[in-house]
Amino acid sequence: MNSWAPDNRTLAFVSYTISVDGGPETQLTDSPGLDDGPEYSPDGGYIWFNSVRSGLMQIWRMDADGANPVHMFQEEANCWFPHVSPDGKWVVYLAYDKDEVAPGDHPANKHVELRLAPAAGGASRTLAKLFGGQGTINVNSWAPDNRTLAFVSYRLKA
Repeated sequence: MNSWAPDNRTLAFVSYTISVDGGPETQLTDSPGLDDGPEYSPDGGYIWFNSVRSGLMQIWRMDADGANPVHMFQEEANCWFPHVSPDGKWVVYLAYDKDEVAPGDHPANKHVELRLAPAAGGASRTLAKLFGGQGTINVNSWAPDNRTLAFVSYRLKA
């Protein structure tokens, strides 16, 4: 996963950024384990990401330069793909049951939840329970009005 900065001059990918003009990559994280799913906040001040640094895959936020990582939502689930609403007020993400999926895995064909939480921090709530997983919300799909978002659920063929 990768994310463009709002000014379209820098690309974040996994735990690095790089200028559109090329040059060296800048490493933003160096904690043991997997960091993934970076996404810039609409104002460009933060990069949201998921990380196993707390034991489960959880949602984190850091300054755009990699400083000040904050564990934003402490869930009893493995959480992936944080996507910030266009107004910067909300974050939607995918949650897997911690007993069904290993922290570093995000497979397809699982029972998952879409969760919504305030970007400033606080409790999440479940928007939808569905059959999905990898591919459900890999990219930001918020509508410009901040009121709806697109996602994919699956059906297995018999």
